[in-house]
Amino acid sequence: MSMRQFTAVIERDEDWYVALCPELDIASQGKSVEEARRNLIEAIELFFEVASPAEIQERIHPEVFVTQVGVAVA
Repeated sequence: MSMRQFTAVIERDEDWYVALCPELDIASQGKSVEEARRNLIEAIELFFEVASPAEIQERIHPEVFVTQVGVAVA
């Protein structure tokens, strides 16, 4: 079994934290940042357990760039 790194973007949504993996378009949530992170890991692992190689190739986005942008807001 090989280890692969994925991006996790976690944001608060009222009383929950929502975690998104943009490379695979997989999301999960939790009551804390750590719970959302753990749940996202579980969701990604489950995806790789059940998805066919064709589905994995179709869903994966190999290049994801995380950055910040400045926008003027009135």
